[in-house]
Amino acid sequence: MTESRVESDAVRIRDLDVTFATDGGDVHAVRDVSLQVRRREVLAIVGESGSGKTVTAKTILRLLPETALTSGAVVLDGTDVLRVSGQRMRELRGTDVAMVFQEPSTALNPVFPVGWQIAEGLRAHARISRAQARTRAVDILRRVGIPDPETRVNYYPHQFSGGQKQRVVIAMALVLNPSVIVADEPTTALDVTVQAEILDLLRRCRDEFGAAVVLITHNMGVVADLADRVSVMYEGRVVETAPVEELFSAPREEYTRRLLAAVPRLTLAAKPAPVGQARRTGGEAIVAAHGLVIEYPGRLAQKAFRAVDDVDFDINAGEVLGLVGESGSGKSTIGRAIAGLTRVTDGSLAVFGTELRGAGERRLRPLRRDIGFVFQDPATSFNPLFTIAQAIAEPLLVHGAASGAAAARGRVDELLEQVQLPGAFGDRFPHELSGGQRQRASLARALALDPKLLIADEPTSALDVSVQARVLELFAELQQRLGFACLFITHDLAVVDQVAHRVVVLHRGRIAEQGPTPEVLGAPRDPDTRRLLASLPVPDPREQAARRAARLAAESRRP
Repeated sequence: MTESRVESDAVRIRDLDVTFATDGGDVHAVRDVSLQVRRREVLAIVGESGSGKTVTAKTILRLLPETALTSGAVVLDGTDVLRVSGQRMRELRGTDVAMVFQEPSTALNPVFPVGWQIAEGLRAHARISRAQARTRAVDILRRVGIPDPETRVNYYPHQFSGGQKQRVVIAMALVLNPSVIVADEPTTALDVTVQAEILDLLRRCRDEFGAAVVLITHNMGVVADLADRVSVMYEGRVVETAPVEELFSAPREEYTRRLLAAVPRLTLAAKPAPVGQARRTGGEAIVAAHGLVIEYPGRLAQKAFRAVDDVDFDINAGEVLGLVGESGSGKSTIGRAIAGLTRVTDGSLAVFGTELRGAGERRLRPLRRDIGFVFQDPATSFNPLFTIAQAIAEPLLVHGAASGAAAARGRVDELLEQVQLPGAFGDRFPHELSGGQRQRASLARALALDPKLLIADEPTSALDVSVQARVLELFAELQQRLGFACLFITHDLAVVDQVAHRVVVLHRGRIAEQGPTPEVLGAPRDPDTRRLLASLPVPDPREQAARRAARLAAESRRP
């Protein structure tokens, strides 16, 4: 490596090995990894869960647990961070390298205003007054696009939207002007329009703030939109590194080709006709909403918040209806109302012919037997003290479909087979399964009572692209075979295109447009739908650059 090349590197990782000591034996997480991150460059590290990408990135900040045994070198601006003292490492964090975490709600302290949290980092590294720290906090909030920063510097994290919280976390990372920012899945939980804004901000971190960015992600559209170079990891090793356009156009490794092939793309193909109407309800709509209004009561003399406003739609037997929109558009509120978990304020919402407005628990209870629910994060929806078999059997026992755990086990094994999991997995606990395996188990639990309606709330947003592809294929196969109706809630338009017969687009609680999926996504009439589509990153760097330029030009013309 030449001297000029060394000087151009913000981070150099050489021959890195990381092994974790566990009760079950050593786990070799990273094997002989070498890579460079150049100054003012975005290097994306991609791979499936367990590939070692996050472990590799965390070594730059030396954030691994004490059970980690490391060898090799991680050189940050000329300093090998694996060799320095703990005190020196604390000095480097924030000033030389900072991290943007995946979930801003857990990265921010809920009991302190965001300005205090930004100032705390400043005062830990520099001798400045409280007033000076507050001024710097206001300035950095303004630079990352927080409106009215002089006022909102005093806000608490819960008073910001998801995208704004991520901006605050990025502000905390930027305030000490580090040379390297490690961003670990920074857009996973965000809808496409907010994701586009955060990607624009990370691009500014490189172009205006002069930082190198290490981007950890499984979203290949995000990689195409933001990265300069890409390193692909598999089973703890770097299998391929290339400039972003070269990697997408001519990947050398078979694993990289499989990873790219798994990315969902808009195809706008018509779906097979819905099945099961005669078997289920004789053609009657499973769900019918007319003039639906849902409000959350205000607190402390505040006005009620109208989350859903004058919404009309229906879901027919055997049909998958995609419900899409930005965060706060009301889509999850509608899902909860159909399940009887949120009260209807006005209008009509009928499920299986039963009006839910004003319905008491006695009328709702029988309906729930025919409704299955698949949650966004199966890790938090499973009781960690239950085995997978106990979790899947729970609805059977609660609704009296089985007399006991032993009687339910046969049905549990049948359900595990349906979702392509070995029966032995029933004896494992949730933490012993991968994310994709847990989501399959969650789907098995939702199908336990042979529901007529499945509500799937962002069921694939946290999954790797290859795992997501397998889960979606399984979902489509089961839906066609079993014929259940489904409300599929998501912010990923490519996923909607893959699974839904029809789509409803929500914007601020109202329907922007609805219709057959190919028509709505292929020729959208409403500007909000067009904006959602324009914000969706596509796994092609050149096409994505053109789409980004068109989106920014359109936004500049908006009043």
